[in-house]
Amino acid sequence: MHEIHVTRGYGLLEAFLAKKRAGMANSLIAPELRTGRILDIGCGTVPYFLLNTKFAERYGLDKVTQSGEGTAAGGETALSGGSGIILKNFDIEREEKIPFDDEYFDVVTMLAVFEHILPGRLPAVVKEVHRILRPGGVYILTTPAWWTDGLLRLMARLRLVSAAEIEEHKGRYSPGKIFSILQQGGFAAQDIRTGYFELGMNIWATARKPAHGS
Repeated sequence: MHEIHVTRGYGLLEAFLAKKRAGMANSLIAPELRTGRILDIGCGTVPYFLLNTKFAERYGLDKVTQSGEGTAAGGETALSGGSGIILKNFDIEREEKIPFDDEYFDVVTMLAVFEHILPGRLPAVVKEVHRILRPGGVYILTTPAWWTDGLLRLMARLRLVSAAEIEEHKGRYSPGKIFSILQQGGFAAQDIRTGYFELGMNIWATARKPAHGS
């Protein structure tokens, strides 16, 4: 069986951790949303989560997406293997506008991506996520808990996680800090939920865009 390289660099536990993140995200998605579109921002060198979630339409954004088997209009690339996943090369930190129309997606995910973005840039990124979500849609993110920074760097030295990824971390987050950023990005307090998983080492958060009239 081929080893799954879901991140840049090497880490013995990377495939296992990607599976845990995917499982957490899938558990937070209501069945009725799966008839629509999902966008995974920072989908990785291999879009592991998109390959392991069921949606009518699946899209991924990353500055390091692999080449696919054909390029569609607007620079979209179909992932090889007949998966139906559409990928776009896009740098969420450098580019201002996510390349999709308003209210296009039912779900937007950012799994282990929050910590790779400059903290001052995050409210603008969240505003863009809010813009492309349909009313009733949900934004889901995961990020390491604030207290794990030293532990993750030790794990990188032991080659358990990718040193290339850990060295790119630009911020550390608590649930309260995430809550504040999501509010700055346009989500209302009553529509935000947070929690922990993986023995408290990681944080998940969801933010729902209200349906029209609610």
